[in-house]
Amino acid sequence: MNVLVIEDDSAVSSFICNGLNKAGHTVKLASTGDEGLSLAQTQSFDVLVVDRMLPGKSGIDIVTTLRQLGMNTPTLFLSALDSVEEKVKGLRAGAEDYLTKPFAFEELLARLELLHSRFDAQNAEKEEQTLLTAHDLQLNLLTREAQRKGKRIVLKDREFNLLAYLLRNQGKIVTRSMLLEEVWDYNFDPQTNLIDVHISRLRNKVDKGFELELIETVRGAGYRIVGNKR
Repeated sequence: MNVLVIEDDSAVSSFICNGLNKAGHTVKLASTGDEGLSLAQTQSFDVLVVDRMLPGKSGIDIVTTLRQLGMNTPTLFLSALDSVEEKVKGLRAGAEDYLTKPFAFEELLARLELLHSRFDAQNAEKEEQTLLTAHDLQLNLLTREAQRKGKRIVLKDREFNLLAYLLRNQGKIVTRSMLLEEVWDYNFDPQTNLIDVHISRLRNKVDKGFELELIETVRGAGYRIVGNKR
């Protein structure tokens, strides 16, 4: 882990930094709130350890500012303020965890590792939800970019929506009626060759020049994307 520790007590910060270094982690130390906020905004960290009471900006100020900026680095508050009210205040400011002083280093380390693993898992899940794949084809729903074997594929809006629908149903037969309803206005005549024309154009972009053809025509039924091998 790459950890930012924002703590003004030199004894406490040395205790934390030495322990994290011995555990194989990278540590950056800030001894004031302003310095800590600047580092958190300009450098990348896996987790933050933030003292509540600091010179300059308080720990609450730091976390509140980061969350307002859309920065969601998992954060653990470290504080001698141990009342339920203070803990709730810290968590409502946007911190994921709160540990009171004095503390055992083993507990601090376990909490940081848990925060890190949960954050990684959440990011992986988000990435999976926004990235559709089939073999070596990738379609990013956020950036609306497509690529195959690292080669960028330029798609028009309708082609993108058509490919996205096929990928969401990969391995399954998708009928022309389903495509007309989901990708086009359902009032189109089902006998139109509109689908065939767009599938042909999409094939030229997605399959042409590649050994494996991903878009299959299922005679008398519709189309399907070759599913990933399990």
